Amino acid sequence: MTTGEDGGMKTGSALLTNAVGLHARPSVKLTQLAKRFTGPVEFALAPDGPWVDAKSPVKVMRVKAAKGATLHVRTSGPDAETSLSAVLDLINRQFDEH
Repeated sequence: MTTGEDGGMKTGSALLTNAVGLHARPSVKLTQLAKRFTGPVEFALAPDGPWVDAKSPVKVMRVKAAKGATLHVRTSGPDAETSLSAVLDLINRQFDEH
């Protein structure tokens, strides 16, 4: 897991290690978590995007991230640091699927 700041946005990345990747159940957990925060929460498979709105279940499902992919996360707004930490923690906990 890495974290940093890019143009006022909080950024971080984590390795997707759950067995079947970002399928339906972890996608729902990600969107439910992202919706708890007021600021934007986005992720991408590459550090320069394209960025996906983590609050949209349809957009998250379309990514079809496989096991072994690195998920790059960026957040902004008043709760940016908290939301980044929470999303990276969820990924590192394998979306609580074990």
